[in-house]
Amino acid sequence: MVVDPFDHRLRRALQEGLPLVSKPYAYLAEQLGVTEQEVIAKIEEFTQQGLIKRFGMVLRHHELGYSANCMVVWDIPDMEIETIAQLLSDEACVTLCYQRPRRQGWPYNLFCMIHGKGRDLVEQQLKELIERHQLSYPHQLLFSSKRFKQRGARYV
Repeated sequence: MVVDPFDHRLRRALQEGLPLVSKPYAYLAEQLGVTEQEVIAKIEEFTQQGLIKRFGMVLRHHELGYSANCMVVWDIPDMEIETIAQLLSDEACVTLCYQRPRRQGWPYNLFCMIHGKGRDLVEQQLKELIERHQLSYPHQLLFSSKRFKQRGARYV
């Protein structure tokens, strides 16, 4: 498969993340010697081809002072999971919420991440969340102890 040189250069630039400037596509275009519209059109093409599924953001929360990271795992009845997941997702303190299948010896099927500036704060936020929504489901708090990797997708 022959990859167009512009495609290759743009994919390499995108994997490093969008530049933190007011017009990131214009900035990329200037760096690559093309127009902003060419960059946008090529990103749209990559999306249509399935090469890019979404743009996300890797927030390096430790550097912002959020050192307590807790994955709260819940055992939610299957008939209630959509409702509870929406309640949790709407909470400002919940930064990630998703469903996973139960596994043998692991009854938890809903996972939500809470980041905080301290363990006590995370536990207090969870306590308030449980009280506010009357969540009496079994759950566990899994605090992170080490960071391994935080980066976006690699295309090249």
